[in-house]
Amino acid sequence: MNLEEYFKRIGFQGPHDKADLTTLKLIHKQHIMSIPFENLDMHCGRTIGMDVEVIFDKIVRQGRGGWCMENNLLLSWALREMGYDVIVLAARVFKRSIGDFSPLEGHLINKVVIDGKPYIEDVSFGGSSQLWEPLELVSGKEQVQVPGTFRLIDKGDFWILEKTDRKPEIVNPEFANSNLVNRQLIRNLYCFTLTPRDAGYFIDATHSLQTNPTSLFINKSICSLQTPTGFRVLIGWTYSEVTFQVNQGVDVYDMRDVPSEEIESLLQDKFNIRLPNKLQPVNNHYKYTL
Repeated sequence: MNLEEYFKRIGFQGPHDKADLTTLKLIHKQHIMSIPFENLDMHCGRTIGMDVEVIFDKIVRQGRGGWCMENNLLLSWALREMGYDVIVLAARVFKRSIGDFSPLEGHLINKVVIDGKPYIEDVSFGGSSQLWEPLELVSGKEQVQVPGTFRLIDKGDFWILEKTDRKPEIVNPEFANSNLVNRQLIRNLYCFTLTPRDAGYFIDATHSLQTNPTSLFINKSICSLQTPTGFRVLIGWTYSEVTFQVNQGVDVYDMRDVPSEEIESLLQDKFNIRLPNKLQPVNNHYKYTL
């Protein structure tokens, strides 16, 4: 695997001789603006695995995106190559359907230590929940970013990541009551412990998320990419462009349904993704918001 290829994939051209916070923030921003959060392989008859060399080929050389275990594992490899102190962690995502955190440690994140200070690094949660910068691992601190305000809360045995959102403003009347739009101003995203993990730890979770009928990723085909003004996302046949209007305190949602015959060209035009097989979009009923 070649670090320069990864830099080219994310459009990073800055110096990388120092494993410092400034460089980490640049890498993070370029990654989320260049590589989509997506689970489309599952809906093209393909299986997602945990081999980092296969992930590198898919994301870097084939120009694809990936879900958390692909994107964040790839990032952990790149950061180590650059000289960062990186530890992989496992998280449990908050599930609205049960009103609690999932029992499955199915989300992979990274902890990066710089000059003795720990940061949570996550480039693959997608949509309005996506971090635009690493978070200081400090309990209770309001960490304001363009997408909203994030907080890490130390609960003793585990940490919780929560977010304060802005109000949604929906442009299209037919989507005024869409269950894809988040209307909770404060919400839990996920919880995690500081126990170090490796890629092998997530093999069972990867299998479960692709086979369990209650998995979000079985019930929805997702492709999401951050943009300089917000993010764009395709859920099933519903395409949304969201603009963060920070000064007005709102997020503006422009939503429309896309005919099946236009999905392939939309993925190419909006996400720069070309799939090896035909996509079968899915948007089953499931408590999930953009």
